[in-house]
Amino acid sequence: MTALPDPHTAPAPASAWLGDIDVWLLAEGKHLRPWQKLGAHPTTLDGQSGTAFAVWAPHARQVALVGDFNQWLAQPMRLHPACGVWELFVPGAAVGDWYKFEVSGSDGRRVFKTDPYARETELPPGNAARVCEPLRAPAERGDAVHERPDLPMAVYEVHAGSWRRPDGVHTVPTWDDLTTHLVPYAVEMGFTHLELLPVSEHPFYGSWGYQPTGLYAPTARHGSPASFRRFAQAVHAAGLQLILDWVPAHFPTDEHALARFDGTALYEHADPREGFHRDWNTLIYNFGRHEVRNFLVGNALFWVEQYGVDGLRVDAVASMLYRDYSRPAGEWVPNEHGGRENYEAITFLKEVHEVLHREAPRAITCAEESTAFPRVTGPVAEGGLGFDHKWNMGWMHDTLSYFGLDPIHRRWHHNKLTFAMMYAHTEDYVLPLSHDEVVHGKGSLLNKMAGDRWQQLANLRALYAWMYAHPGKKLLFMGAELAQTTEWNHDAELPWHLLQDPAHAGVQQLVRDLNHLYRSAPALHARDTDPHSFQWLVVDDADHSVLAFARYGHAPEDTVVVIANLTPEVRHGYRVGLPHEGHWRERLNTDSAHYGGSNVGNFGGVRAESNGQHGQRWSASFTLPPLGVLWLQPEGGA
Repeated sequence: MTALPDPHTAPAPASAWLGDIDVWLLAEGKHLRPWQKLGAHPTTLDGQSGTAFAVWAPHARQVALVGDFNQWLAQPMRLHPACGVWELFVPGAAVGDWYKFEVSGSDGRRVFKTDPYARETELPPGNAARVCEPLRAPAERGDAVHERPDLPMAVYEVHAGSWRRPDGVHTVPTWDDLTTHLVPYAVEMGFTHLELLPVSEHPFYGSWGYQPTGLYAPTARHGSPASFRRFAQAVHAAGLQLILDWVPAHFPTDEHALARFDGTALYEHADPREGFHRDWNTLIYNFGRHEVRNFLVGNALFWVEQYGVDGLRVDAVASMLYRDYSRPAGEWVPNEHGGRENYEAITFLKEVHEVLHREAPRAITCAEESTAFPRVTGPVAEGGLGFDHKWNMGWMHDTLSYFGLDPIHRRWHHNKLTFAMMYAHTEDYVLPLSHDEVVHGKGSLLNKMAGDRWQQLANLRALYAWMYAHPGKKLLFMGAELAQTTEWNHDAELPWHLLQDPAHAGVQQLVRDLNHLYRSAPALHARDTDPHSFQWLVVDDADHSVLAFARYGHAPEDTVVVIANLTPEVRHGYRVGLPHEGHWRERLNTDSAHYGGSNVGNFGGVRAESNGQHGQRWSASFTLPPLGVLWLQPEGGA
């Protein structure tokens, strides 16, 4: 490499890429769209076509640009001391050129760094960034409104690399492959949303994207940014919405990326008690630094504006909210009041939502947050964090624990299914059966179920019907609909061959029917956050492990009654109170032969009798199938 001259004495360009307003906004961390000035931008300056490059590295001794356009020989950049950004306009540098920054850090080391604002990067070991087409202008906001909370939300969570592989084994799918196969599959299965595990560039495939290095670049494993945009457009054209997992909680220590970017702890904290995650061996963003918040807040808006993404699911929020997260006493730094709350991270999360709700009002966010932190889904203006939804981790843990119990012991753990209603309306919840439950030796959902294989399948069908009827949005990780027998393996595609077995095909059919019934029944979604839309009918029959409840919509005919018999015994003549008279149709029976069950049921429905029960004026006598869940609706309902 050639020696680098002093950047302050290098010849100044006739025109600068950064104007005075840009310099001020970047210095203050208030540039609403920092990606429009930082990174690489094909443009014309002083009548010359080329590319403007800019990177934030305030403590670097020198920064140089190397790439295809200069035979990878160091070309010095100029520093704007007021904001710590180095810039250079290179005539002739064009779309498709690869480049890196050669950073001479304040620690005396010279390191090749990937552009933090790169919109396309190459996979390791190259790690170069690529000059991309000019940015899209933000879409007109028009009369855009936020997502209506009364709409159904059934999410299919997908790891793009292992859903289905072109050769069935080794080759990961492209975005075009997923456009062709995944999108119509999700539609046919009745889901409303696709949620992708993180697509931002990440060096280690086995991190599933949760250790990202290129927050602005869709991973090159599946194709170009243009092909990812086509995929997003196809999702929307099919009537689905697209959610991306987003990871502002931590980042990996890879030398080419953000770690000690200018020879200092620039994006991270210098003190490992604040800046290092023991659980993941990763670094923690310094949320107290306004330039870092600007980088992250801008990134949230970037995915929504540049790719039309409909929402972000924010990973590991609990690790951001608490300074003592997964740390023993004495190995964390208290806040200014001596407490454990991370005020800087809280401010950051609120800022994300203020910006998104103002600039991209259609976008939603969902928190993976496992504690009792208050008002996660409360509006920022009212003291909340601003999320639209929160994963209900308590419901998930209790429910899976219950279904893993031998039915003979379930009477002693009845509250595992009833307790969630004590807090079900304190936040706007999503009920998640996510990838986290089928990895790291936890086994598949099917193998978590109690009993022999027949009982496991029956329990799984009952679990899904219970989940879809319970208040809260729905999320299933790919493979759940196949009744996968082994835990998820990111190095292989899903075991699609299981569908040759009628028992597994039956579970897939059940999930398909649950999605479509859930969407067509207003009682199951239209008043999801209204506590008056739910009523227990049978809540105290622990001895028989029977539960029943009603969900109410806006009209009497919308009502759905759900009855669960969670033992393998058939129960004849079991009387349940009903809120309306007349004939009640059996809309769903998880023991139906269509789903692989034993076909015990009520011949399509029952008639309510004027025999009051469970606080209702009417009731009916039911045959309850073994390890089965029934959904019933008044004749004339949806």
